[in-house]
Amino acid sequence: MPGSPQPESEPRWFKSSYSGGNTTECIEAAFVPFGVFVRDSKQPELGHLMVSPGAWSDFLAGACRASS
Repeated sequence: MPGSPQPESEPRWFKSSYSGGNTTECIEAAFVPFGVFVRDSKQPELGHLMVSPGAWSDFLAGACRASS
């Protein structure tokens, strides 16, 4: 994951390392100074959701617990 936030006008989107080339459900995320943008990688033109840094951290912690 990128370590430094990007300006809102130029978010740097990334996919999870768990996203494969032929998966059907992928999200992309982009760090911005005030949180994290999340969007559907298959339909990025539909816009994005902004979550707070705390909500992103909680999401990742829950995902890690679910996968173990």
